[in-house]
Amino acid sequence: MHNRLLLCLLLCGVMLYYGVPRLAIGASGLEGIFAISWLVFALIVVSGNLIGLLYNPKSAQKITSPQAASAKRRQRMRHY
Repeated sequence: MHNRLLLCLLLCGVMLYYGVPRLAIGASGLEGIFAISWLVFALIVVSGNLIGLLYNPKSAQKITSPQAASAKRRQRMRHY
C-alpha cells in the first residue's frame, strides 16, 4: 500500500512539474478558473497521499483503554 501511495505522489509531482509552467494563473475568464481549480485538485491529491503515507493504523491498535488493560491483567492473573 505504501508503494502505491508513493507512486501516486511521485506521479502527481511529475504532473505538477510539467503542468504548472503551462498554467496561466493570472488569466481572466475560464482559463484562470481552470488553472486555479487544477492546482487545488493537485494539492488535494498530494495531501491525501501524504496523509496515507504518514498515517499508521497499527499504532492505534497498540494504545488500549484503561478498562481493556485491566481486563487483560485480570485474565492473565486467572491463568496462574
